Amino acid sequence: MNKRFITVCCSLFAAFQLSAQPLYKNPKAPVKERISNLLSLMTLNEKIGQLCCPLGWDMYTKTKDAVTASDLFKAQMKERPIGSYWATLRADPWTKKTLVTGLTPKQAAEAINALQKYALKETRLGIPILFAEESAHGHMAIGTTVFPTSIGQASTWNKELIEEMGKVIALECTLQGANIGYGPILDVAREPRWSRMEETFGEDPILTGILGSAFVKGLQAKSPNGKVQFYSTLKHFAGYGIPLGGHNGARTQIGIRELFSDYLPPFKMAVKAGAKTVMTSYNSIDGIPCTANNFLLKDILRKDWGFDGFVFSDLGSIEGIYGSHHVAANIKEAAAMALQAGVDVDLGGNAYGKNLEKAMQENLISQTELDSAVSNVLRLKFESGLFDNPYVTPAEAAKIVRCEKHKTVARQVARESIVLLRNDKTLPLDKSIKSIAVIGPNADNIYNQLGDYTAPQERSNIKTVLDGIKSIVSPDTKVNYAKGCAIRDTTESDIASAIKAAKESDAVVLVLGGSSARDFSTEYKETGAATVSDKKKQVLSDMESGEGYDRSSLDLLGDQEKLLQAVAKTGKPLVVIYIEGRPLNMNNASEKANALLTAWYPGQEGGTAIAEVLFGDYNPAGRLPVSVPRSVGQLPVYYSFGEQNNYVEGSSAPLYSFGYGLSYTTFEYSDMVIDPIGKDSFKVSCKVKNSGNREGDEVVQLYLRDDVSSVTTPSMQLKRFNRIHLEKGETKEIEFILQKEDLSLYNQKMEFVAEPGTFTVMVGPASNNILLKGKFELK
Repeated sequence: MNKRFITVCCSLFAAFQLSAQPLYKNPKAPVKERISNLLSLMTLNEKIGQLCCPLGWDMYTKTKDAVTASDLFKAQMKERPIGSYWATLRADPWTKKTLVTGLTPKQAAEAINALQKYALKETRLGIPILFAEESAHGHMAIGTTVFPTSIGQASTWNKELIEEMGKVIALECTLQGANIGYGPILDVAREPRWSRMEETFGEDPILTGILGSAFVKGLQAKSPNGKVQFYSTLKHFAGYGIPLGGHNGARTQIGIRELFSDYLPPFKMAVKAGAKTVMTSYNSIDGIPCTANNFLLKDILRKDWGFDGFVFSDLGSIEGIYGSHHVAANIKEAAAMALQAGVDVDLGGNAYGKNLEKAMQENLISQTELDSAVSNVLRLKFESGLFDNPYVTPAEAAKIVRCEKHKTVARQVARESIVLLRNDKTLPLDKSIKSIAVIGPNADNIYNQLGDYTAPQERSNIKTVLDGIKSIVSPDTKVNYAKGCAIRDTTESDIASAIKAAKESDAVVLVLGGSSARDFSTEYKETGAATVSDKKKQVLSDMESGEGYDRSSLDLLGDQEKLLQAVAKTGKPLVVIYIEGRPLNMNNASEKANALLTAWYPGQEGGTAIAEVLFGDYNPAGRLPVSVPRSVGQLPVYYSFGEQNNYVEGSSAPLYSFGYGLSYTTFEYSDMVIDPIGKDSFKVSCKVKNSGNREGDEVVQLYLRDDVSSVTTPSMQLKRFNRIHLEKGETKEIEFILQKEDLSLYNQKMEFVAEPGTFTVMVGPASNNILLKGKFELK
């Protein structure tokens, strides 16, 4: 056969193939047209698959030589090509993935590549998969960087640092092949008995919204090709942080005006910042489950705010419409209700996967509703470039994930998150101190300082308080360590050894608090929440916080108060540090300690950061993002609730107020000026001087009060803040701009308006320490 003829035939065949290529595979075609084309080619089964997000950690098979797609994954993709997977790279006691059975960053990238290759090459339409991972304080996978939990992040009051942290987390996730990160958690948390307070930015909507938006910008920072390749998932929509009785997922009692004024603003701010996915919450509001709430998911989120991404259910929350809330007769009805309400993707996949086809046949849902949800998912896949290049480079993951640069960012977040609550000039300590006792259940426990949603760790990666102190003191300093007791268990307490260590030392660092550390003996619900067991165990785990571990009190558990009392009686200078996930009872510590700090759960670099604060290498400037109550009987006790009458038994004020935190230096505030700029905006300026003997950071906070309003408003509400650095003797002028939205409220008709009248401006270093006041009038 003539070679020229063969060449012509081959060219014609190639041209035919090119012309036959469906439009959705053309990267130059408009996204809207690609979605329309792909939808027209999809079967009902394939569309339903795009709305399912099953659990992912069983989707790979790890051998000595390679990581490949598992038989379970292949079976699922053959039955119905899946649109997304959750927690494929997750490792923890629930998933049974350990340092041995889980994946290194390099292996994780290889696993995701293998799964994407199968989806593209072995399914009819070759639709790539979205991989969603937990990432609120670092990617929950082996070998990644562990940052302080969200309540610690909030204590930095530093939006630039939180954005930088978000970029690091996104990079580590994307290098391993993930496309979506679950976080930030934007629940305004005013119920410290609730098990998940550690995952939040605290009690204030503005602090939560500003820091949450910064986190979103970091996670969704554009790649060099100009595309957003990693998406943030806002959790949990909405009103999840104030459950009745502190019970996780319990219903929320909240008025519509309070919902709009306090609990929705952080989400609105984060959507405005560009967030592309949102997760519903388990609770109900006014009798309507949030996962079946048209008003929340369609009227507010999409119509009012212009959200154009897609909505996840929380794991099992669609089933909960039937099983927990009892507003559907069965899971099929629950699935239909969720889809109609605007839930695009079923986390878990069973509610939609097993019921939507039947719901369609019975006309419980329409083709339009189904296609709308599928389009929302496909849009992100097209916009991110996932169809065009879903693969990653394993060697880059191995090189960059948890590199020294990323550890440095984690250390800085830990430093800035530490809050000094009390100090009689005992701190900073002298590095040449002859001897120091390091005591307590959280002094040398790596998992107790990491928080919930943390993967297994190599011991060498975590710096405990004991590690940090040993590394910073003089080589001649004797460090005497004694655990003293556990967090909860009392069967193995050894307080006598702790007393001995204290007596033999010139000063004592006592590390108390709580723990969210899961272990392999803990039982878990289908949603992944830990369960509090009634079974008598020989030794209780330390876990008293973290999802599912709600409290009826805020007291230190086990023998910790006994340990505190005994060590205090030695008369040695006493520094108490709380490592905790919620504001625990500090009454005794505040009275007995010469210095008191909270470090929350400070992450892998926490021990180093704490030691730097203790010995003066770093001047603390963290501020409380949540009030510390004196007792559970005070609850609720958040600053914008306002001053209340004292109780018969004592003060109604918190022990430590929102925004509070000390420094090793002092600051002076002066010269407040309020100037109108335009019709309904105002500039507030003041001067802040470092009047102390060393450099340091100050967090300047601006609060506002609407003096007379048509509906009840807070006596003070945070509106702006700025963390600044000042050298010794340095003065800076600080400016804040208040705009119409900052002056607005929801009136009696639920209209968001700025009412004419006077406003009081309050500026200071804490909500209970206002140093400057002024007024302006909105005409």
